[in-house]
Amino acid sequence: MMRCPNCNSKDIGKIGSHQFYCWGCFIELTVNGDKMSVYQVEEDGTLSSLDDLFFEDEIPTQVHLN
Repeated sequence: MMRCPNCNSKDIGKIGSHQFYCWGCFIELTVNGDKMSVYQVEEDGTLSSLDDLFFEDEIPTQVHLN
């Protein structure tokens, strides 16, 4: 069972083949394989990505010793 990454609710509805909607906090989720994207639905119906708030890509730091 999928849970919302924002509010931890299980009240998730399917709105497309890989798209879901959280009725607890009103965000849209897109799942493609192992990758999940999170969007806020704006007043005009457009989607704004919230991925930078939920998923931080760890950038490996390389140190070169000479």
